[in-house]
Amino acid sequence: MLSPVLTVSIFQKKSDPKVFSAGQVIFEEGQPGDNMYGILEGEVDILVNGKIIETIETGEVFGIGVLVGVQNRTYTAIAKVDSKLGFLDEEGFLFAVQETPMFALQVMKSYSERLTRLQHMV
Repeated sequence: MLSPVLTVSIFQKKSDPKVFSAGQVIFEEGQPGDNMYGILEGEVDILVNGKIIETIETGEVFGIGVLVGVQNRTYTAIAKVDSKLGFLDEEGFLFAVQETPMFALQVMKSYSERLTRLQHMV
């Protein structure tokens, strides 16, 4: 898991966080994307084939795959409660990695752990 303090500080540097109401779809499985998200406040459900497989909380990141070569979203993300999300596009991600190299390692670990969990569910 990412350090919530580190994640929140990196994503707060970007302007205009997005606010999602409970139940609002953030993105759907199969959609193209160009942003990863960090949860500044709230909780997000991760669904595959309509089934909740994980709930993530403040300080965690998701939607990373589209920044590392995955063409389309591999799961659906829905705000479980009212949530405020920061976001990074590829340029913002690269800047965050240059500014805080440990962030890259933590993001890769988070991505790897989520991918492993998904593979074991199939």
